[in-house]
Formats: sequence, structure tokens, C-alpha cells
Amino acid sequence: MSDFRRIYVMHHLHDWNDLPAFERWFWRYHAPEVMRGSRLLRYVNYRAVVPPPAGSEAYGFHNYCVHEDIFLHASDSGPGLGNGGLLFTPEPGPMDVAVATVPGDPTEDFLGGDVAMDEKTVLRWLIYLKYPEGVSEQEGEDWYLNVHAPEVLKQPGLTRFFSYKVLPHRLFAPPRPGARRFTHPDTRLTMGWNRISEQWYENPAAWRRAILDAPPRYTRPAWASHEQYPFLAPFRHFASTFILERPTDDYLRSMPPFYV
Repeated sequence: MSDFRRIYVMHHLHDWNDLPAFERWFWRYHAPEVMRGSRLLRYVNYRAVVPPPAGSEAYGFHNYCVHEDIFLHASDSGPGLGNGGLLFTPEPGPMDVAVATVPGDPTEDFLGGDVAMDEKTVLRWLIYLKYPEGVSEQEGEDWYLNVHAPEVLKQPGLTRFFSYKVLPHRLFAPPRPGARRFTHPDTRLTMGWNRISEQWYENPAAWRRAILDAPPRYTRPAWASHEQYPFLAPFRHFASTFILERPTDDYLRSMPPFYV
């Protein structure tokens, strides 16, 4: 039995001097290796909007890119991504990577599902959210769905808002003894994110007005790990980036898989 799943992979460079090496690594090694032996239906890359809206760095801003993968999930054989049983080429330097697997369609669609493409310009605020340690998933979900989301909907200029509940996942088969993982040891790959959400605005100025200049009144949960909205510690329980509507790269269209 099969269905569709989506993976969001958000990247953050520690040093912009590493950019040329990482661009080469993605195109020459990593993207072809991900496609080898996979059931990918879509594999695209969005470069982060840089510079981001002024003030957004405090919201766990990831500065590099986002990979979005849609794949055919077979319940009896894992998530459908793999490299044909071979090791991945190590990345060329330190990089933070946040990964989450979600259903193919949003779990909740709060706003804007009826907006036509050309009605608004689109700045996508992609958000990773994790409830703090000691907070049950039920308690966190109750706050997010029944308190937080209705208050977010009051943001001035918010044009689209939907969310995915993160699924348990295993990206790749367990490595052989002594094998190197495909991501840097500092990665946030296994942080156990609870939610992936997107909030859309027309441009960076609209984001600033909604988030910094004229925000609605928010209810701070008793278990908050951060004093200010969204009440979750940046980079630890809350990470985000900004992307546009059109992918920068479409790997399945622009390069052949790496056959061996």
C-alpha cells in the first residue's frame, strides 16, 4: 500500500565562504546520490530570501536553502529515499540541517486556500516548531490548534496559513557499522520537530508589519521556552526561513539520476 509524503530539508551555513563548495557538492554529488534508487516524484530547491526581512534573524532564520521532496511512500519498505545502498559523499563543511517528513497535503488549512495565484505576491515564511521538553504532544497540539493558530489568523496582511503535523520518519536505512552519516554531526536532523507551517505575506514589509510592527495579542503558554512570540526558543524549538513561490532548481528535470 502506498501514499504520498513530503520532506522539508532546511539548510544553514555557518560561513558564507563555504558557499561555493556547498553549491558544487549539492550539484555534483548530493542531489544525484539522493535520486539514485529513490521513488521521488518531486525534488526541488528554494534558495532562501537573502537578506531576509529586517528583524527576522531572531526567529531561528536559516540562511541557505530549502529542499522539498515529494515521494511515493510504500508502507512495507520505508520512506522511498535512498542511495542504492552506497554511502553518500560527505558534505564539505559544517552546516545545520533541519529535516521533517509530513503528509503530502497539509493537516490543517487555516487560510487562503481559495486565493488565486495572481491575486497576491508571495513571500513564504517556512516554520519548524518543536514543543519544549516535558510538554506532551497533546498539550502542545491543544495550544497550537486552539489558541495559537486562531491568534495568528489575526495578523494584518497574512494571506495564507497552513500546517502539517510531522510524521515519524526514517530517512535512510541504518548505516553499516562505522559508516559516516550523510549529514554533519552538528545537524538538527533528528530533533523531533512537531509542526511544519507556512505563513504567507505579500513582501518583507508586510511580514514586518504582521510580526513586529502591528502584531495581534498572543497568549503565552505556561510552558513557554521563550518570552516573546512565538514563545519557543529560536534554533532550539523554532526555526524558520523565507522562500519565494518558484523553486530555484528542479533536480529531477535538470539532471539525470546517478545510475550505478
